[in-house]
Amino acid sequence: MFAQLPMYQNKGKSAFNSKLDGITSFAQHLGDPHTKFKSIHVAGTNGKGSSSHLLASVLQEAGYTVGLYTSPHLKDFRERIRINGKKIEKNWVVDFIAENKSFFTVNKLSFFEMTVGMAFSYFADEEVDIAIIEVGLGGRLDSTNIITPEVSLITNIGLDHTDMLGDTLAKIAGEKAGIIKNEVPVVISEFNEETAPVFKSVAKENNSKIIFAEESEYPDYEIGLLGSYQKKNIKGVLATLHTLSGFKVVESNVIIGLRQVVENTQLMGRWQQIGSNPTIICDTAHNKEGISLVLEQVKKQKFEELHIVIGFVKDKEISNISSLFPKNATYYFCKPKNFRGLGEKDLESAFSKEGLMGNVYDSVNKAFMAAKKCAKKNDFIYIGGSNFVVAEVL
Repeated sequence: MFAQLPMYQNKGKSAFNSKLDGITSFAQHLGDPHTKFKSIHVAGTNGKGSSSHLLASVLQEAGYTVGLYTSPHLKDFRERIRINGKKIEKNWVVDFIAENKSFFTVNKLSFFEMTVGMAFSYFADEEVDIAIIEVGLGGRLDSTNIITPEVSLITNIGLDHTDMLGDTLAKIAGEKAGIIKNEVPVVISEFNEETAPVFKSVAKENNSKIIFAEESEYPDYEIGLLGSYQKKNIKGVLATLHTLSGFKVVESNVIIGLRQVVENTQLMGRWQQIGSNPTIICDTAHNKEGISLVLEQVKKQKFEELHIVIGFVKDKEISNISSLFPKNATYYFCKPKNFRGLGEKDLESAFSKEGLMGNVYDSVNKAFMAAKKCAKKNDFIYIGGSNFVVAEVL
């Protein structure tokens, strides 16, 4: 799968297949498995992964068999496809590829088309009660966008993947709004004056009820995901659960599901603590909006010295991101072990223009080991900038 087929995670824009012909053809070949289970479709620039896991956890607590499709993975490809927190079996993956390999070859399917087809087939075969399906990139032309969900959820809109989705919030919102289906209600987690008219217009065209979650009041639930920025996701999750019909979810399911989201779904990389004395936190936020929220959380921590292990991919506007970082920190610039990884010296050069100084390392783990060696027990180490950086540390 990884060696022979294009994959955005490794190759960037050249792997982005901007049409649904491939996945539609593959779904037909598989017997249209996406029509055999109910679903919730989740899109957004930031927060869609956390929101998907929170939804899955609550519905699991309500006693349902819940499929969960997310991307990217951090350690194991099978993280992308789960049922009630359990990863898809290795043998199922191997058999699926073997059975469909000739179709992949003839039709030159992308990595994502292949993986989405696999997920949908698995959920259909296992007869899940409902599946939470996270959009991979954008929405309108994403491979997941062949489903007709019970509810659509759009978390927020930020300037990310502008080379493919558009260079304004309104244009990006238009791509995300592509998941809105005829007469299927849509929930918007965060209200924005620039994007709201786009969502309203598309919802009206599709005769879809639109709910802006920020306009509703909900109890202040305890969330099992660390980081105060998760409060931005929770209203969208709760509004989606309230909008979902045909599923019985009581208050105790919500309370326990939100609190035990990590245990129930095995989510990793969201303000995840991987060490103490010094405190070590990793987070997969990788665009301006996401990193801004995470750095606000860093500021709230108590520590003597701050150490930041940081790496990015090449397609990020580093000049727009570097200004967010604190000057009173020691930086460990590194290059993720990936085709798209930004060179550590290029990263150092970009950060130095903001007066952010540190050393360069040709691998994530060398940077991480250097930070651990330098940090004292009352210090704080933050690791981030890219899913790939977090994945290598984990």
